[in-house]
Amino acid sequence: MPHAQLLQRSWKCAKLCCAMRKRVAVLTSGGDAPGMNAAVRAIVRAGVHHGFDMFGVQRGYEGLIAGAIIPLTVRDVGGIIQSGGTFLGSARSAEFMTEAGRRRALQHLEQRGVEGVIVIGGNGSQSGADALAREGLPVIGVASTIDNDLPGSDITIGVDTALNIALEAIDRLKVTASSHHRGLLVEVMGRKCGYLALMAGLAGGAEAIVIPEREIAPETIAEIMRAAYDRGKKHALIVVSEGAANNAERLARYFVHHKALGFELRATILGHVQRGGTPTVFDRLLATRLGVGAIQALVRGEHGVLVGWVDSRVQTTPLRDVVGRTKLLDLSLLDMGEMLSA
Repeated sequence: MPHAQLLQRSWKCAKLCCAMRKRVAVLTSGGDAPGMNAAVRAIVRAGVHHGFDMFGVQRGYEGLIAGAIIPLTVRDVGGIIQSGGTFLGSARSAEFMTEAGRRRALQHLEQRGVEGVIVIGGNGSQSGADALAREGLPVIGVASTIDNDLPGSDITIGVDTALNIALEAIDRLKVTASSHHRGLLVEVMGRKCGYLALMAGLAGGAEAIVIPEREIAPETIAEIMRAAYDRGKKHALIVVSEGAANNAERLARYFVHHKALGFELRATILGHVQRGGTPTVFDRLLATRLGVGAIQALVRGEHGVLVGWVDSRVQTTPLRDVVGRTKLLDLSLLDMGEMLSA
């Protein structure tokens, strides 16, 4: 008998042993995002409201393989809505991407009678969710990544907070740059996607934005900075995505030997400071609505779907339509930024 059919049979048996109360586990995976805790809180409390026994998986898929599955009550998730990060913990797991690793994870879920799993995370996390769903386990994904590159959600949990943290840093740096007539290189997160750099650059009034989706040669950036200096600007701001071929470090090395900038140059790499902030009102509300939406999807009998925010409401998208895809940026916004940088 195929492995998936065996699992389905074992879960049917587990249902009979759970005294009519379904058991649902929630895990957070991949890079942490402000608002993940708010989503966990909403999932647990909505699950209890619907009569589920709720569990939390510690350290993401790595914890699932190790059997680190703990009961969660409404009191266990009290006081976490305002906390950044994830109190369940997260970890990368190469082992989970192997058949043997997933088998161990499924065995631990079966032993505890868990009938459904909710996965909060981004692209890699939802690939893992899809892998579980293909094994016959009811799985729901919740869209959460500060990169905002996950199809199936117009905006994802953590984006608003990360952008506001980046923008606050940019605003502060511009104050001191204007005082000293300096040029700024500010690098934000985004290994494969330039969303944070694009939006922070637009909102921060950058002279140029450097992202993986559209590279700019160092010589062109030098010309942009020199033109800003010649126009009498007190500072010049270049916002760079960490995943760009010419990131802040490479650009800074290039400009060491470039004498025609006009501005004295300073580089700042914001790094993981963008992940650790207290979630904004928007992220708390988004996480709460998506978390409740995940439980409601399970109640309706949906599985193998991602819960996201589409057209100003909670909607579901099949995981098979999400996995392996990346949401594209509107590159016309770059042209708009160039027009406004006079």
